[in-house]
Amino acid sequence: MTQEQTQTHPVVEDNAPAIELQDVVKTYNTGGETIDALAGVDLAIEAGEFLAIVGPSGSGKSTLLNILGLLDVPTSGAVRIHDRDVTTLSERERTTARKESIGFVFQDFHLLPSLTATENVCVPTMFDTGRDATGRAEQLLTRVGLGDRLTHTPDELSGGQQQRVAIARALINEPTIVLADEPTGNLDQDTGHTILDEFRRVCDAGVSVIAVTHDEVVTTYADRTIELIDGVIHRG
Repeated sequence: MTQEQTQTHPVVEDNAPAIELQDVVKTYNTGGETIDALAGVDLAIEAGEFLAIVGPSGSGKSTLLNILGLLDVPTSGAVRIHDRDVTTLSERERTTARKESIGFVFQDFHLLPSLTATENVCVPTMFDTGRDATGRAEQLLTRVGLGDRLTHTPDELSGGQQQRVAIARALINEPTIVLADEPTGNLDQDTGHTILDEFRRVCDAGVSVIAVTHDEVVTTYADRTIELIDGVIHRG
């Protein structure tokens, strides 16, 4: 036994997609007008697949990412994670499902300025009574090339280093799916390639990576790219 408490993970069905949307519709009512943010999206992402999502601003990419991340629910249609229907889960159940299966990498990193790199990586585990994730956090930071920056705070790290801390944080709970919102948007070209190399390594370990992006370089690393226009997938 290690200090870190054993995590409970969902059972992965053979040949089942890591995550799947079935005829997903999402509508919003604004100013008396109904807007279809997503208009009947069917999408399956396999285990270990790197999927890039592109499209113009206002095309529904953020809505799609929120539904994939169980941060929002569809107006109609179904969401399945490892063949489990998660569409109608309660908010508390969705929180648990996110913690079990999904990691998030945000464009603006969202690191806490007063915490060290190691402490930031441990944030998703802070309410796990009796769990000490420090060892795993240090291993992850070492894996992304920050073994000599464990005690540094965000203001002592470059933008690329902060993004690598964010990736380590996304992996702390051993998710099967990682969602990334413009992961290279704030980075220089060389650092962007370093981040994308890490995503490819994550995929090689069987984790699915789904990245919303405007960066064409991301699509060269992805196994597949889909384009979303007016809530409809036009290529994939």
